[in-house]
Amino acid sequence: MLNFSYANPTRLVFGRSAEHEVGRVMTSILGRPGKVLVLFGGGSAHRTGILGAVENSLQESGFAVIEMGGVQPNPRMGFVRDTIDWVRDQGIRAVVAVGGGSVIDTAKAVAAGLEYEGDAWDFFAGRAQVERALPVFAVLTIPAAGSEQSIRAVITHHGTKTGIGSEHIRPKAAFINPERFSTLPAIHISAGVCDMLSHICERYFSNTAATDFVDGQAEAALRTIIAFGPKVLADPSNYDAWCQIGLAGSFAHNGIFGLGREEDWACHAIEHE
Repeated sequence: MLNFSYANPTRLVFGRSAEHEVGRVMTSILGRPGKVLVLFGGGSAHRTGILGAVENSLQESGFAVIEMGGVQPNPRMGFVRDTIDWVRDQGIRAVVAVGGGSVIDTAKAVAAGLEYEGDAWDFFAGRAQVERALPVFAVLTIPAAGSEQSIRAVITHHGTKTGIGSEHIRPKAAFINPERFSTLPAIHISAGVCDMLSHICERYFSNTAATDFVDGQAEAALRTIIAFGPKVLADPSNYDAWCQIGLAGSFAHNGIFGLGREEDWACHAIEHE
């Protein structure tokens, strides 16, 4: 086993009505309310009511909310830049992502870009390192990417899809209500389950010896996903099955299954290309 240093400060708020706890938890972490940017993707955030629930929770706790929708799958650098330009002088104290991996990754890029004088693409092009970022909070709407607990963010720019990793962009808190997954289309359920399996396999298949403890944890997560993935696909209203998938997917990418070992990520790099 290789030497490692690991800390995961993301507070996980999990279960029914988790999205209603956003304002209270953010106040406890930030110390006082202020102005926050809420990012989301398409109309489903409005239609399902989760966006309204999050914003009501924030406002009830004294936060001033400005929102920006329109994040696309495989999020674009142009959107990140436009958002940074729009809010840079508005005194934003935190960025709240309501969505899946694309929205959360966008929030991370915006949070880092707002604390940087140059172009946020510099981080992804290898020209700069993230040295600080505004606090990021994630309200998950699809279990897949695991970005709600991870240090990673992936952005696309002019046909190049690439990622960064920094502890500064790991979310301060993640809110997961498995009830919210019941309206997901079958294709999104299937893709999400495959993604979380890949996150574990990229770490599990390693040349590093003597990783038995971490191997066992990874194997338990893989077995859980394999067992409950078909169950949520067959019955998207199965709350207990979604709890297993939601928790496994979140831990699949928070770094714990990579402790003390050489990781791979060749499959993800190929997918990016």
